[in-house]
Amino acid sequence: MIACAALSKRPRGSQRLVLRASAKVNLALEVLGKRGDGYHEIATVLQAVDLFDRLTVETADTLSLHADDPELPIDEGNLVMRAARLLLKTAGIDRGARIELQKRIPIAAGLGGG
Repeated sequence: MIACAALSKRPRGSQRLVLRASAKVNLALEVLGKRGDGYHEIATVLQAVDLFDRLTVETADTLSLHADDPELPIDEGNLVMRAARLLLKTAGIDRGARIELQKRIPIAAGLGGG
């Protein structure tokens, strides 16, 4: 779940949005089958926990991702970048965004930190 923390006017007409992407724990998970797009249909019961990544998004001419962990990919190998591209395309937006990721959810720990 992503919660909005702040939206503010910035110099030169840019805007900044700060988001919290909460971790979660699967209490139950059942894989129902594979979809045509390669993803799986699932049924799950999950619980949010008090751990989150922070995303700061600011308007920019191009799309870029910056992470506080140098081990993280900042290209299409990162789900944040893929989601941002899809959002821009779907919304018909021809500008970009500067995205800063402060990573706090451990990767591959089953907490939804991908």
